Amino acid sequence: MATRESMDNLIQQCEDAIRFANDQLQEGRMQQHYDDLGYTDALQSLEAAYNDLSKLALSSNAQQREQLHRMRLQLQQLQNQMINIPH
Repeated sequence: MATRESMDNLIQQCEDAIRFANDQLQEGRMQQHYDDLGYTDALQSLEAAYNDLSKLALSSNAQQREQLHRMRLQLQQLQNQMINIPH
């Protein structure tokens, strides 16, 4: 079973990545990606959070896996939005 601290840390990491990616997505829509480096960094942070979720899910209980799954869906949805908008 994953510890509460590791779950809390990972959820915080995911929320930070989502917040950063949302900011970059909004900025990208307004500025049409003049800051490609920030946009790429946001996508990388989403991917890193997704990978960390997958690793932690291996040692989590059913309730924790459900929470991680919901967070994974949020990450994937935001990744898809960022990838699908035209550059």
